[in-house]
Amino acid sequence: MKPELGVCYYPEHWPEEMWAKDAARMVETGLTWVRIGEFAWSRMEPTPGDLRFDWLDRAIEVLGSAGLKVVLGTPTATPPRWMLEKHPDMLAVDAQGQPRKFGSRRHYCFSHQGYIQECTRIARIMGERYGSNPHVAAWQIDNEYGCHDTTISYSQAALRAFQQWLEDQYGSIDALNTAWGNVFWSMEYGSFDQIDLPNLTVTEPNPAHVLAFRRFSSDQVAIFNKAQVDVLRPLTDAPLLHNYMGRILDFDHFKVGEDLDIATWDSYPIGFLSDRLEADEAHKTAFLQQGDPDMQAFHHDLYRAVGRGRWWVMEQQPGPVNWAPFNPAPLPGMVRLWSLEAVAHGAEVVSYFRWRQAPFAQEQMHAGLLTPNDKPAPALSEVRQTADDLAQLGPITQSRADVAILFDYASDWAWQTQPQGAGFNYFRLVFSAYRALRRAGLSVDFLSAQDTPEPGYKLILAPGLATLDSDLEHRLLQGCDLAILGPRSGAITRDFQIPKAGRPGLSGLNCNVDLVETLSPNVHRTVNRGGAARHWIDRLSGTAPDLLTFTDGTPALKGTDGLWYLAGFPDEHLWDRVVEMAAAKVKLDIHPLPEGLRRRETDQYVFLTNYTAAPINWNNHEIAPCDVVILKKNAPQKG
Repeated sequence: MKPELGVCYYPEHWPEEMWAKDAARMVETGLTWVRIGEFAWSRMEPTPGDLRFDWLDRAIEVLGSAGLKVVLGTPTATPPRWMLEKHPDMLAVDAQGQPRKFGSRRHYCFSHQGYIQECTRIARIMGERYGSNPHVAAWQIDNEYGCHDTTISYSQAALRAFQQWLEDQYGSIDALNTAWGNVFWSMEYGSFDQIDLPNLTVTEPNPAHVLAFRRFSSDQVAIFNKAQVDVLRPLTDAPLLHNYMGRILDFDHFKVGEDLDIATWDSYPIGFLSDRLEADEAHKTAFLQQGDPDMQAFHHDLYRAVGRGRWWVMEQQPGPVNWAPFNPAPLPGMVRLWSLEAVAHGAEVVSYFRWRQAPFAQEQMHAGLLTPNDKPAPALSEVRQTADDLAQLGPITQSRADVAILFDYASDWAWQTQPQGAGFNYFRLVFSAYRALRRAGLSVDFLSAQDTPEPGYKLILAPGLATLDSDLEHRLLQGCDLAILGPRSGAITRDFQIPKAGRPGLSGLNCNVDLVETLSPNVHRTVNRGGAARHWIDRLSGTAPDLLTFTDGTPALKGTDGLWYLAGFPDEHLWDRVVEMAAAKVKLDIHPLPEGLRRRETDQYVFLTNYTAAPINWNNHEIAPCDVVILKKNAPQKG
């Protein structure tokens, strides 16, 4: 498939006489897609039942006639003010019991049935009006589920839905009491309607209660999304998609993605570096204007899996944003680098946010491709250059990687519920494994815990996998030559109890976790011959051979031919050792890379991306600062 470029546009923000000029300029820039409509409910329906789509009809016609393909968003992330008067109890409620009031966006509870009916109503109206429109080539449902901590709601609507969800899950209150261990602290219930939401308790609520509520809250997102999918499917042949976020793990994206055709996500490399990524100050300073070298690629690969091979970047950062703690401008070349990197990982479309910087409201400090007074912003020329690059490259296809990471959203919920140590975090652990694979120059796939991997992977990593049964173990081992689990894998049941068989409960590896300890940030447990573990240590016993040991003689890595268990949260040196050992065992070629250089293979090309502000010479290739070198696969390669 030949990758394309797009942009997010808000015709309702600008005088109608500007639309045709904007559309022509988009095409001139090399853009072929334009997303509209996702925040415009108050213009579509200013009062209940007063439908005004004439302006949207004209906007779609102007854009489409210029040669642009329209992604039309359902506007359900921004219910208008009259909606609150009609449904005063639709607001989400935070953990302190305070309503998430009107005045910005995403002010709804996923469990509110009245609001869901309003969403399906507006989706049906739009589908009937535009489902066969030749210019509407895709549909976006809602916008950024989970943004602003809005997945979890403690409203009365959520309470009622949660009680019913529990009854459906457990069948009887006795079964729930047993599964949750409610005999502890006299927490037993006599009926499902006695169960409250797990907030405002005196001290820590039952972790089984919390994890069940997290599972329920994730299911509510999937149900909400599916309600609009079911309305739109019969009305359009265009693909349905949603734009996910970076490091938002509050709901199971794989489950939401089951009902959609394409996964998209919103990529803000510089914003994410300071907003949601743990790193030392030296690292953040070095990549202040480039973003972290692995954060974007991690999500590209994750959402390629969520979309079952089909994915886009729906919003690509083009300049300073308005919401991060610090908002520097990208270094010259970075907007092009981010775009080409996304293409290297399989993006069908890279779409920039936004066409013109807004002169008003919350996002007036967020850069676009144009300034508010219509002057070119710095990114515009890089977008034009990227369009020329893509024209020269032609179609790009992806083949399956040799290496995969198993990613499980429920494990993140479990370890947030009971972290057992301030330094332990599921995302950090999995991201550290991904970084190690990237430092080794490897391309990476992601898998869901519900996947059955097709045989052929040389290596699958599943760190921090909370719940592990014999079926999942079997599926992992059938899919690869070597699986590496741990630390903190197979540690709990689905109901947050220690498994009866013990931890990690692997039938294919005689390995037992006898004791768990967590370490403060300034304490590391050193491994013989280099590397260390931090944050989390599993004290292991069992007859499985010790492949690595700590300096006190205890096992750091145990393993047999096809299954290894890692006993601690590795630092970079230890991860690199483990990856090198695994690669040697499964005969996997690695390509160790210098700091800031990353490598990604497609069927046709090898992409080398230099995230640093200095030139890098690697394997006889000179990569300029903030630049991309694209090598044809049939060219001689070293390394």
